[in-house]
Amino acid sequence: MKLKDTAALNALKTESLTLLDNRRIANPLTTMDAQGKPRHIMVCGGTGCHASDSPEIAKLLKEELDRRGLSDQVEVLQTGCFGFCEKGPILEIHPDNTLYVEVSTSDVADIVEEHFVQGKQLERLLYIDPNTEQRFASDLPFYHNQLRIALRNCSYIAPENIREYIAADGYQALAKVLFKMTPDSVIEEIKKSGLRGRGGGGFPTGVKWELTRQGEAKQRYIICNADEGDPGAFMDRSILEGDPHSVLEAMLIAGLAIGSTHGFIYIRAEYPLAIHRLEIAITQAREYGLLGERILGSDFCFDVEIKYGAGAFVCGEETALIHSIEGARGEPSVKPPFPAQEGLWGKPTCVNNVETFANITSIILRGADWFSNIGTEKSKGTKVFALAGKVNNVGLVEVPMGTTLRQIIFDIGGGIKHHKTFKAAQTGGPSGGCIPTKYLDTPIDYESLISIGSMMGSGGLIVMDDSDCMVNIAKFFLEFTVDESCGRCTACRVGTKRLHETLTKITEGKGTLDDLDSLEKLSKIIKDTSLCGLGQSAPNPILSTLEYFRDEYLAHIVDKSCPAGVCKSLLRYKITDKCKGCTLCTKHCPANCISGSVKEPHVIDEERCLKCGACMEKCRFGAIIRH
Repeated sequence: MKLKDTAALNALKTESLTLLDNRRIANPLTTMDAQGKPRHIMVCGGTGCHASDSPEIAKLLKEELDRRGLSDQVEVLQTGCFGFCEKGPILEIHPDNTLYVEVSTSDVADIVEEHFVQGKQLERLLYIDPNTEQRFASDLPFYHNQLRIALRNCSYIAPENIREYIAADGYQALAKVLFKMTPDSVIEEIKKSGLRGRGGGGFPTGVKWELTRQGEAKQRYIICNADEGDPGAFMDRSILEGDPHSVLEAMLIAGLAIGSTHGFIYIRAEYPLAIHRLEIAITQAREYGLLGERILGSDFCFDVEIKYGAGAFVCGEETALIHSIEGARGEPSVKPPFPAQEGLWGKPTCVNNVETFANITSIILRGADWFSNIGTEKSKGTKVFALAGKVNNVGLVEVPMGTTLRQIIFDIGGGIKHHKTFKAAQTGGPSGGCIPTKYLDTPIDYESLISIGSMMGSGGLIVMDDSDCMVNIAKFFLEFTVDESCGRCTACRVGTKRLHETLTKITEGKGTLDDLDSLEKLSKIIKDTSLCGLGQSAPNPILSTLEYFRDEYLAHIVDKSCPAGVCKSLLRYKITDKCKGCTLCTKHCPANCISGSVKEPHVIDEERCLKCGACMEKCRFGAIIRH
């Protein structure tokens, strides 16, 4: 079905609106109204819920509804990620406004029986707030304070059906720029919006488009960077799984703005579901005449192809990514020239990440003023974060720029697990800094995070509690950057290894006070002399923990102890006078290093102790302590 003009697109939109009939308005950006049509069960189809059998849940729901004769009254659809990953698999029933969490295949028959036959909510599958123990069928606290722009269609539409995307105003922004705007006016609108790159650098998107358009070459390229390498980050993956057409439409708009006819999506091969849905979306867009020649009857021609990455973290850097697409080794280049001047095959190239593109169509349809009124003076719009670590509500959140860490961690995230004490939050992935309690009320924007020694990055946000050792945390992230360094520049290749060796020495109780001076001096040299952002930001975890948690470094060096009880070489197990002589610890010690008579206090031979903790785990009287 080829859409030959905007009239055909609008006709298809009107026809397709029936697909969304009676679906609850899940997002303030949506303009559709409920029509009283068949009910919909939206089953989370993100990677996390896939791993917990959500496709099988959807299949069994269809079979059970069919068996009950309800298949013409209730439709089952798989969506993208709901965001509330801690409680997956999730399904939401429209227009009943009911959300069920932690659903399993064994719950399917009960859902159909109680919800659709008896007409009552299945209480045991409703969300229970861990702090208040209140049950929620809808309006979960997790979604309070969130504003979904990049994630607007995730969990709302079926991502493998282009008609659902078109019904939700899909490709209307493309039609607007094709027939009502010029390339220059498109760029001005994006500049006016204040949208900055969401991949970590925060460079103004409209300025990047303008610089690429100014290139003298006839051929220019658009690249979507979907090489999401930060540990624990899954923002881009979730957008591509839940709303792939929004990225394709934005690439078309960017192509028109800069004068490009070809785009690439560079995505790591470890994202099979995102790739699968991208391939479906590209095929559908071509079938509908929204990719390829003379799009919507205009003179504009543009097509997209997928390029697979092999999982190298450094290929998230734009010049390394470009080299990888060209078939060369993924190493960064010295800049300038910048890709906007000389990029892919020496041609002007614009590289934006997935989340950046996911904001474009909303800006075009709603206007730059609308977008720029969200966020802070220098950081406009919203930001998606992958909230992970020691927090109750692990998941994907999208909040206006300027929202504080406290609001994200305690209001949306539900606070710290097991009622423990918050210690630090690390933003910006392995290259970000660790933020202590005193900065919990810091607004999250580019400048504020940099001012306290961290960075926005692509959106990873890892929460730590009082059981985490900050020296060990810094060592963990350095180990990652050492492994991921491409090795091209000496500062990163050798310098990060020396940093990691020093941290290892400290965690083993062999460090000296001079090592702290060495860490600081070498960190600053690496930041100043590394070729690309990987090396330039690699020391951030060290510098921030040295500034805010120096007492823990001193404890490791001076006292030869780990306050958090994490660093194995510094652990000591001791049996206190609470010991009743029950001999359970002796029976479970794999090193046979505990001695003592029955009903008499026992003793641990620290020289032979493996520090496995088996004795402490088995003791019924709390007589064994770790220090």
